[in-house]
Amino acid sequence: MRIERLGGLGDAPAVLAAVGRGGSALGLPPPAALLGDWFGSSAVIAPSVRIAAVEVAEVFDVPAAAGNAVGGGWFGYLSYPDPGADGLGPRVPVAAGGWSDCVLRRDHDACWWYESLSGAAPAAWLLESVRTPPMPSDYEIDWVAPDRDTHRRGVTDCLAAIAAGEVYQACVCTQFVGRLRGTPLDFFVDTAARTTPARAAYLAGDWGAVASLSPELFLRRRATAVTSSPIKGTLPSWADPSALRASVKDVAENIMIVDLVRNDLGRIAATGTVTVPELLAVRPAPGVWHLVSTVTAEVPVDVPMAEVLAATFPPASVTGTPKGRARGLLRTWEPNRRGIYCGTIGLASPAAGCELNVAIRTVEFAASGSAVLGVGGGITADSDPDREWEECLHKAAPVVGAASPFPQGDRVVVVNPV
Repeated sequence: MRIERLGGLGDAPAVLAAVGRGGSALGLPPPAALLGDWFGSSAVIAPSVRIAAVEVAEVFDVPAAAGNAVGGGWFGYLSYPDPGADGLGPRVPVAAGGWSDCVLRRDHDACWWYESLSGAAPAAWLLESVRTPPMPSDYEIDWVAPDRDTHRRGVTDCLAAIAAGEVYQACVCTQFVGRLRGTPLDFFVDTAARTTPARAAYLAGDWGAVASLSPELFLRRRATAVTSSPIKGTLPSWADPSALRASVKDVAENIMIVDLVRNDLGRIAATGTVTVPELLAVRPAPGVWHLVSTVTAEVPVDVPMAEVLAATFPPASVTGTPKGRARGLLRTWEPNRRGIYCGTIGLASPAAGCELNVAIRTVEFAASGSAVLGVGGGITADSDPDREWEECLHKAAPVVGAASPFPQGDRVVVVNPV
């Protein structure tokens, strides 16, 4: 392992833009990035990594570890596995990833470090790029809101299933669609800088790109310790956050998902080790307040990530209870495949372990420039279809760049201010 102090290079989005520009000039594959709160740091950037389609069984297949340095590892994603009612196949690969031998890491004191698993020195182009940050680049993206009536039907069908006792809760989702003029990296750099989400991630390849502005931790694995922090319960950022803890609907929704996470982790955890150290914490996220809980467990170090994911994926907070029945019903209520949205993105490092987000507030870009942004919310017996629609718009607003949610059918063009 080589660790080299680089000092104060600036904020993470600007450094990511510089690295992307420098590598592109040399014809290198694009960078991969984790920004916010990852591996005890505020940013982990792979300078250049070829992200290509892989088999589902290969994702994050790196032995568990618990070191402090990151060094490098396998950056990738795994899509939400189920189709929508239209039955169409995936828009981008179901799973993709690639290996980086080195990373740039920004600690919480704003100091940047170069780390390499093999001990290789930083490339000259990389050092030159990060010390001469580029000017922001123009991009434009227009968004069209989803059909409100279709979403309402999904919510009312879910309420009927709850009344019939088929499910207790389910996460009903919808999609904004858009068209990008510019690069996905410019979109991600700008949006991540504006919103500062806790679990942001960026990956790109010949297939397209994914720009995730997620606030949610799906799994953290360090040696035997596994942690999940599901989010359920939302209010717009202008509301009184104390109202979340007072909301019967939001509290019930969160506790149901906590029980589901406990059950999922209990399938692989050592007996008696599943605990809930944090329940119903109120935390800010871009444009909203959330209720967040934390579940921990001890999982034997020799249990492979494929087995951990088989027990826990897709994330509990984006499915429902009971999970199997909720997933089956959601395939009929939602018209379109979710894709990378509601899947997971992250890094498995042989030095530092594995951290994965829940890929919400996430934009999936095809190579053609088409964009899909999924949003949704948990439905319980107390849900109101109009409020659920408003919650979707509040969640989308920071990502689409709108000052406030926009109504059904409106088109919003977002231009990067440079």
